[in-house]
Amino acid sequence: MSGERVPFVNLRPGEDAAAIQAAMTRVVERGWFVLGPEVEAFEHEFAEASGAAYAVGVGTGTDAIALILRGLGIGPGDEVITAPVSAAYTALAVMMAGARPVFADIDPIRLTIDPAAVAAAIGPRTRAILPVHLYGQPADMSRLQAIAARHDLAVVEDCCQAHLATCGGRPVGTFGIAGAFSFYPTKNLGAMGDGGAVITGDRALAERLKRLRNGGQSDRYHHAEAGVNTRLDEMQAAILRARLPWLTDWTERRRRLARRYRSSLRDMPVEVPPEQDPGHVYHLFPVLASDRRRLQRHLSEAGIETLVHYPIPIPRQPAMAAQDAADCPVANLVCDRVLSLPLYPSLDPTAVDRVAAAVRSFARTAVSL
Repeated sequence: MSGERVPFVNLRPGEDAAAIQAAMTRVVERGWFVLGPEVEAFEHEFAEASGAAYAVGVGTGTDAIALILRGLGIGPGDEVITAPVSAAYTALAVMMAGARPVFADIDPIRLTIDPAAVAAAIGPRTRAILPVHLYGQPADMSRLQAIAARHDLAVVEDCCQAHLATCGGRPVGTFGIAGAFSFYPTKNLGAMGDGGAVITGDRALAERLKRLRNGGQSDRYHHAEAGVNTRLDEMQAAILRARLPWLTDWTERRRRLARRYRSSLRDMPVEVPPEQDPGHVYHLFPVLASDRRRLQRHLSEAGIETLVHYPIPIPRQPAMAAQDAADCPVANLVCDRVLSLPLYPSLDPTAVDRVAAAVRSFARTAVSL
């Protein structure tokens, strides 16, 4: 093991390969590729797995967020409070709906949106709070719900990194009016292309989202409203159906690997964000390092691939220049220090030990300088 490269992620099918092949063959032989029986079946199965009454398959996680907002009547002139540390697509989805993203800083321990900052950011145009369950760690939903209730705001959850995560024992995506999921290949439940879904307990919203995803059609060629074209296709739905039965086991493997990392990285020159809820599903395993660039280079030289999630806070992205975004100092600090270590279900546990050993050797090098 000591001489092998440790990749950041492995996207090749493994124990699920036969089920995936059978699913793909089934779709090809049926000859039905858009909004057919595979999507319908996956929607039922994913809703059940996620603890929701309804699921609606869409083209991407970004579209899932944007459609929820549109389905709630949120658009031009409205503001949505969201997190400054996430993939930029969270805020871009708000803009796609025509609303303005307002950024509330993150909690320095949990790394998800800080409820106190959310409360301070509420203004007369605020319509919704959009927390991100970042890295698989659920946001502080009890406090966020209380704030939303006091101000009569919708809660829309970005669950794109949090498949099967729970907060206080309750599934994420079921706290607010709806939750958005991504099935991008790197996600805990990944497709072999783009894909997304909305879960909700609101039947009327689910029905409207089904229209909106399909051009606003109430029936073929009858467009009741101006919708978009963002449909989860049959092939991806079939692949997701093949993988969904594995998700609980894969999640437990992620948690075991995370526990091994936590034990191995004690007393190291990196800060490991604490697990704030046992419902954490470890989409990523981030650490904070004061000299990230040099640590990342050291790990690379040891054959260990790492990535940065995320190097630039969303408010500082050029795409946000017109949004008059407030500065978020905690987010700025975290984005300067965060580094994601390899973690995925097929990762050999001994690779975790190798990563920890490389971090330890970096510490010795740092001391000698």
